[in-house]
Amino acid sequence: SPPPQGSLLYLDALGAAFPRALARRGTALLHWTPGCPRAPAGWPLPTLYCTPAAAGTLPSRAAALRVQLLFALRQRALHVLEAGLAAELHDALVALRTEWPQLAQELALGRLSPHPGLPEGVRDKLQALLTPDAARAAELRAECARGFEGILLRLWPQLEVVVVRTVHGAERLYCNSLRQADCQGLPFYCPFYQAAGALLGVNLWPAEPAPRFLLCPDWAFCEFLPCLANKETRTVLLDELWEGREYGLVVTAQPGEYRCRTGEVLKVTGFHKQCPVVEPVRRESQTLSVRGESIPEEQFCQSLCRTLRTWPGARLVDYVCVESSLLGDFSGPCAPHYEVFMELQGLRDLSEGQRYKV
Repeated sequence: SPPPQGSLLYLDALGAAFPRALARRGTALLHWTPGCPRAPAGWPLPTLYCTPAAAGTLPSRAAALRVQLLFALRQRALHVLEAGLAAELHDALVALRTEWPQLAQELALGRLSPHPGLPEGVRDKLQALLTPDAARAAELRAECARGFEGILLRLWPQLEVVVVRTVHGAERLYCNSLRQADCQGLPFYCPFYQAAGALLGVNLWPAEPAPRFLLCPDWAFCEFLPCLANKETRTVLLDELWEGREYGLVVTAQPGEYRCRTGEVLKVTGFHKQCPVVEPVRRESQTLSVRGESIPEEQFCQSLCRTLRTWPGARLVDYVCVESSLLGDFSGPCAPHYEVFMELQGLRDLSEGQRYKV
């Protein structure tokens, strides 16, 4: 969890960019935290949320996200939708697409249906917080019947921003997919930068599309390896960074228990009151090397996205790439190669030739 000053910086930046974002009960939370009823950022401000804390602690992730979605749907005057991961928001909206008739019925009756992963005792406690709302149920039915493009702003007309913990790596794909479909017209705000289990910085610019983070000197001890052609191994400190250059990140987490090279590469985009502002660029530790070629994760993802543009209507939700040597006999007798598993949306009515390409 972030230190108290991190939470205050986040709330101040959010309130300055979106003045209604801190309204009482104006934030809905979609985040599975079994055994730990705490929001992703950790701030102790329960009055912000319309979501019961107990909903996120259910033993089943699917049940937790579904219950949180139901309580979010009750609140029409929602200003912020917060998710621990963009994948959690995506999965909750998949549940909305498939279960909206039942969700509408539960809203109309003010009654939670029995559901796998929802213990009877917890269901009774959550049930006590619900009241029948036939008007909101009718609105949900009407909007879902129209389709799901831009569904968030149609269900919550006052929604201003989507807050997620990270928009890097695989989470970037989920964010892009959501922006193109369900979350059309909404900005995504990633408030914190974390690496190697340590919180390192805060994003003070919620309205900007590309997240950048102010590194806070007293949250962890950071060193930086210049990304130079001569492979210099001497690390530099915060006051030795140059704007426009890229650095590998080395972190010593408080209270100094370990020092590690994280594999993260950061680019210094500027300074804020003498503290560097950085943008995560890539992860050196994420590479594919079935023949010793060391392909970075970012390069592979860009190539995959370019390929998908040749498939009309295809939208990449998630993917996994595995070196064939790790699959053994399952990969077939071919020479060393990569096996790519993709989750796609929008592919329908494919010809045989298109199916072969997929």
